[in-house]
Amino acid sequence: MATVDDQSKTCIVLGGTTFVGRCLVARLLKLGNWIVRLADSDQSLQLDPDHADDVFLNRAISTGRASYFHVDVCNKKSIINAIEGSSVVFYVDDDSSCNHDFFSGYTTTVLGVKNVISACQECKVKRLIYNSTADVVLDNSHDIQNGNETLLYATKFKNVYSELKAQAEATVLLANDMDGLLTCALRPSNVFGPGDKKILPSLVDVASSSWAKFIIGSDGNMCDYTYVENVAHALICADAALVSRMVSVSGKVFFITNLEPVGSWEFSLRMLEGLGYYRPMVKLPAVVLRLIVSLIKWMHSKTSSRNNSNSSVHNVVQLMSHTTTYDCSAAQHHIEYSPVVSLDEGISSTIESFSHLAKDSASVTLDELYEQSKMEQLLGGGEVAEILLWRDERKSFFCFCGVVSLFYWFFLCERTIVASTAQLLLLITFFLYGSSLLSTEMSSYLHFEVSETAMRNSVRNTINIWNGVSHVVRSLAKGRNWSLFTKVVVSLYFFKLFFVNSFPISLGIALAFSFIVFFVYEQYEEEIEGLIGILYELVRQYVVFETSLLLPNTSTQSSMSKDMR
Repeated sequence: MATVDDQSKTCIVLGGTTFVGRCLVARLLKLGNWIVRLADSDQSLQLDPDHADDVFLNRAISTGRASYFHVDVCNKKSIINAIEGSSVVFYVDDDSSCNHDFFSGYTTTVLGVKNVISACQECKVKRLIYNSTADVVLDNSHDIQNGNETLLYATKFKNVYSELKAQAEATVLLANDMDGLLTCALRPSNVFGPGDKKILPSLVDVASSSWAKFIIGSDGNMCDYTYVENVAHALICADAALVSRMVSVSGKVFFITNLEPVGSWEFSLRMLEGLGYYRPMVKLPAVVLRLIVSLIKWMHSKTSSRNNSNSSVHNVVQLMSHTTTYDCSAAQHHIEYSPVVSLDEGISSTIESFSHLAKDSASVTLDELYEQSKMEQLLGGGEVAEILLWRDERKSFFCFCGVVSLFYWFFLCERTIVASTAQLLLLITFFLYGSSLLSTEMSSYLHFEVSETAMRNSVRNTINIWNGVSHVVRSLAKGRNWSLFTKVVVSLYFFKLFFVNSFPISLGIALAFSFIVFFVYEQYEEEIEGLIGILYELVRQYVVFETSLLLPNTSTQSSMSKDMR
């Protein structure tokens, strides 16, 4: 850092309680040669006694090295009161100002920055450094590969926040060298880190929902991410550069990244796996998901409601849909920026700070996942499950061939059930007679044993089934349980419809499905459940949408009936 006089060491961080603002304040105080004023819209500064940076800030406030000001950027007088006597203003805001509507966002973001510029000029502030965003050049329909500062603003912004930030950034740059005020702006890309309220929380929301089963978009898309401490470092570098290299920095804008482009899904999965979430395997085209999310957003816009999970999905879709990498050579050359925290270190610190969002169940081994198969539990986990889930392929294949042979023998041959049974018994008789003529060594393979425990269980199960059927019959005979009567009638009707009228066909389909459906479902359990969850969400949103359309009509009719009375 260039040596500066006492007055130039006094700075103000507008938006000092925001995600980037808090990190910037902490870094300025740790450098030791700054008197820092925090300013934000909150009436008072709320500090966490368990957070190390907040403890450090509280100590700095008590020693006079830091102070807090309540500032309304729509009120020029409050801005002047906070910045008077400072030589540099770091203006750091976030997208919370655009959470309500365009008008309030425009008032705080665009008109607010105009008030800040006017106040800086009136108070003879020397430097104004604005923290913008790389999204001002992103139109969400084209890839950006190694984009530099020659890129024009987007013609169609991906959201209201990006559009307003572009207007505010342009206003700051146009104010350069007016009334002695030097300005510049930084465009960090995809800022993450401890305290992040957008990227990682959105990923966790998606990972906790039905969308967790899918990789959204192409896993080949590359993105630039920026650790929050590197953004704070870049802002300080920009101030030093404005002091020593004014001509090459003032009125300019610079992209800021970690200088480590990475695959979007590689970054996201490293974050989620660090928090205990499983890696999805199936790829879902981003265009399909974008259409679904757009449909849900349209329905919510019609009902004037919002859904945080859908907003998170929308954020993730935007993040994963395109390649967005930026060239930071201008920042490296002109403001001498280089990352102070690597991407790996930043990811580790972020995961550690978000441990409260970790998945409740710890990671399990493949054997444990195998034991927890829903299909195996449904089938009882016994011999039937072993066969239908093809645990032993040889045994399952022989059983399948046996079932097919029996089905052909009893149903596909042109014989009655009685004739087929008689011929089968005759074959068994010949087989047993032939086996008796074999040697004792050979006949040992035909010796069957049933344990006493297995026999007792079989008898007990038979008795339980018999008692259950008799209980149902007694309940029906009393004629009091109409719910049970309805269930039995409906069950018998469907049994007649699907089995009695076309018994051979239905039985054949059921047998084939039993050897295929359970196995396929177990192999693609997560993907199938994810699709079911998405379909369920669409149906639920549609029902809410239709209900909201009917409710106003109902209320209107009720009010009309009251008026008629």
